[in-house]
Amino acid sequence: MHELPARTAGRLNTFRAVAAMAALCLTCTTAVSSELRKTPLVKAVLEARPSIVNIHGEKLVAAEFAPPTAAGAPDNRRRVNGMGTGVVIDERGYIVTNHHVVDGVRRILVTTSEEQTYVAQLISHDPKTDLAIIKIEAPQSLPVIAIGTSSDLMPGETVIAIGNAFGYEHTVTEGIISALHRSVQVSDTQSYEDLIQTSAAINPGNSGGPLLNIDGEMIGINVAVRAGAQGIGFAIPIDKALSIASDLISTRRIDRTWHGLIVDGSFRPGLIGAQLKEVADESAASSLGLKAGDVIKTIGAKTVQRTLDIERALLGKQPGESVSMTIERDNETKTYDLVMRALPDRQQIVAGDRFWEILGLRLEPVPSRQFQAYRSRYRGGLTVTEVRPEGPAAKQGIRRGDVLVGMHIWETVTADNVNYVLDRPDFGQLEPVKFYILRGNETLYGHLTVARNTQ
Repeated sequence: MHELPARTAGRLNTFRAVAAMAALCLTCTTAVSSELRKTPLVKAVLEARPSIVNIHGEKLVAAEFAPPTAAGAPDNRRRVNGMGTGVVIDERGYIVTNHHVVDGVRRILVTTSEEQTYVAQLISHDPKTDLAIIKIEAPQSLPVIAIGTSSDLMPGETVIAIGNAFGYEHTVTEGIISALHRSVQVSDTQSYEDLIQTSAAINPGNSGGPLLNIDGEMIGINVAVRAGAQGIGFAIPIDKALSIASDLISTRRIDRTWHGLIVDGSFRPGLIGAQLKEVADESAASSLGLKAGDVIKTIGAKTVQRTLDIERALLGKQPGESVSMTIERDNETKTYDLVMRALPDRQQIVAGDRFWEILGLRLEPVPSRQFQAYRSRYRGGLTVTEVRPEGPAAKQGIRRGDVLVGMHIWETVTADNVNYVLDRPDFGQLEPVKFYILRGNETLYGHLTVARNTQ
């Protein structure tokens, strides 16, 4: 082996040293660059994404021109594929979305970020505010989105929208808050008040998805886009949306149980606890000696900051079941056992009286196990317990013992479903409204003209 000249060897060693330093610097740069790429916006999306679901399904909408049916009567409805977005607000599968996303959809399909698809059940809805709660039965607990507040939003701050835009799942767009407290009329039957205006691109399919702040907290629910305009979208402020959602998911609606805790709806960022505004008489809470001004810290294993936390903590608890709760009064922490009670009969009379006056019916939910005996394609129904003589239902031949399973294109599993049909702004255009009942092994239908003078 021949030795290199000293000068050449020195240059080679210098070259090797420089190359090694360059490689090291390149490695350092790559590592730094990778970390720098994880901007606050990227982190916000990564944290929120597992809690966001895509909603899709087929619905019937009015068609201006339609072919005649086999019976010769024109069918003025056509099938379209609907899509939207939802957000998990409880690990048991409760999801908040826009009502118009699931309105009229017979089979609501929900796909999670892990690409698992489930059939969802419509739990409750509020057409006026365009919010709805649906539920899926997943084999594992679902990740719940981090929730912020809309009480301190600032025009100009960065926001992020995530949704099923035009069917492209989990589309991310960025913008700013353009303005607050906007009022928007989107159709003859739907208007919104007090919306967040944003420049983040919101497209068809984004409805029901979250508007996030730069910390990845949901501060709004995307609801509408200005037709023909670019960079103008709208979202329902989260404080307002969750106030409605807490009622839609309340124990009195879902479980027909009653806790009686009425808290101040305001959210206190960074502070744990919700302040009691009132305790309902004869409720589960009234027997504990709680009073206005008490601050509820925890219920069961859940930390309480807003009304929704109370409803989530008590959802599924049966009458007589005890739940531990802590409250703070005069800087002192106290622990109580809250024993759930059944909703008093007098609080369930309102809907019953309304159906009696308008439809001439008294209705009661059919227990799910009992309903299975009908072997029906419907998911549930309401038993007719009484029919008013000469009332609208009696004139159509509806009898005691019949099970009301649908009105027009909507199912009637709960009293809320019937109220929804009666409260629709376009109800007058549906009359006489088509109804479906189960009688023995038969599914029958007819048309009801309601008692308008009693609405």
